[in-house]
Amino acid sequence: MKSHASTLRYYEEKGLIRSIGRNGLKRVFNESVIQRLSLIALGRAAGFSLDDIAGMLAADGQLSIDRTQLQERAEQLDRTIKRLSAVRDGLRHAATCPAESHLDCPKFQQLMNLAARSAAKEKAQAR
Repeated sequence: MKSHASTLRYYEEKGLIRSIGRNGLKRVFNESVIQRLSLIALGRAAGFSLDDIAGMLAADGQLSIDRTQLQERAEQLDRTIKRLSAVRDGLRHAATCPAESHLDCPKFQQLMNLAARSAAKEKAQAR
């Protein structure tokens, strides 16, 4: 696994990893850091923030992962997949729709309404 030096420095500042020394200007890390970097990458791919991930990685090298939090993230991903699948299907239909104008296509209208509802919901959750 290759990580940029700036990423490693940032992760070290956030307390996600810890160097064990230096070799000249280069930081030296324990081999267990590779596993931590893999866990960080998995957490980021699942949509967890670095602060969330930091809460899952104890300083002693042990994991402290809340299974309920994992389940909630999986359910959120399911909702996102469902929403994106609907958008994908709508776009595919719109690309081949025989209607003269996309605005005359009922499926395209549904797609626009879905997008508007999703945007309103995201805005409300951000408040």
